[in-house]
Amino acid sequence: MKRELSILIPTHDYACYRLVADLHSQAERLDIPHEILVAEDGSRSQVAIIANHKMTELSHCRHIRRRENLGLAATRNELAAMARYDWLLIIDSDAAVDNDDFLKNYVQHIGEAPVVVGGLHHPPVNHNPHATLRYKYEREADRHRSAAERSLRPYAKLTCFNILLHRPTFMQIQFDKDCHEYGYEDALFGVELEQRHVPILHIDNPLVHMGLDTNEAFLRKSETALRTLKGLHGRMNGRSYVENAYNRLCSLRLAWALRLAFRLFRPLLRRNLLGPRPSLALFSLYKLGYYATLCQPTAQPTGAPAPTPSE
Repeated sequence: MKRELSILIPTHDYACYRLVADLHSQAERLDIPHEILVAEDGSRSQVAIIANHKMTELSHCRHIRRRENLGLAATRNELAAMARYDWLLIIDSDAAVDNDDFLKNYVQHIGEAPVVVGGLHHPPVNHNPHATLRYKYEREADRHRSAAERSLRPYAKLTCFNILLHRPTFMQIQFDKDCHEYGYEDALFGVELEQRHVPILHIDNPLVHMGLDTNEAFLRKSETALRTLKGLHGRMNGRSYVENAYNRLCSLRLAWALRLAFRLFRPLLRRNLLGPRPSLALFSLYKLGYYATLCQPTAQPTGAPAPTPSE
C-alpha cells in the first residue's frame, strides 16, 4: 500500500498555524509524499486569517480562503475533493499535537482499514473559568475514549476530530450536507459507514482538544446541534440518546409534561449550566427538554384531519 498523505484542516476564526507547523515538521521527517490543506470556512477574524497565512511559507502547505461559510461537513468534503493523495487525515483546527510520533503512528496503519480513528483528549487542568461546562462534559467523555473502549462499538459516537480515511472509500460517502450547521455530521457519518459495512480501526493516537467553548457558547452550540438532529428526521437510526429518550416519552404520552416542565424550569437550568459548577445531569435534562420543544406538534386548523399521534 502506497504511503502518502493529504492532511486536511477546516477552520473558522481559529489560528491553527502552530498545529500546521507541528504536523509539517513530522511529515518532513517521515519523508513521504504529503500535503497540508487548510481551508478558511468563511472566517471573519483577520487575526486568525493572517496568522494562518504564515503556513504558506512552509513547503507542501496551502491556505485556502472561502468567504462563504459552508459549514464543517461541506468544507471537509471540498478539501477531500482537492486532495492529491489517497489517504486523507482530517483534523479539526483547534487540535494540538502532543506526540512526536503522531503522524508516524498513522502511517504505520495505512492499508489496515479504510477508516482509522485516533481519538482525542483534553488537558488535565482547565484554565478558563468560563468554560466549565464544556470542560466537565469532555473530561467525562475522555474516560471512555480509549481505543479499546471505542472498539467495542466502533461506529457509535464516531468523532472525526482526528481521523484517517481512504480517499476512494470516502468519496463514495462523504459528510452529509444536511448538516450545514453545527452538530451530528460525525455521528451521521458513522451511521453511514456502518450501513455500508466499512471497517473501522480504532487506535490510541489522540490529539489534544484545545478549543473549549465558554458555557454560554457551548449551550448555544448544543441547541444548534439539536435543531440539526430534528432536521435529520430519524436518520440517526437510534444512535441519539436525546432522540431515543424523547421517543420513549412520546410512547408513554408524557412529552407534553416534559415541555411544560422545561418551560417552567429553563431559567433555573440555565443558571446552573452557565455558572461555575454546572451539573452534567441537568445538562442532559436541558437538552432533552429543548429537543422536546422543537418537536412540539403544530396546531391543526378546525376540521383538518388529525395527524398520526406521536405521543
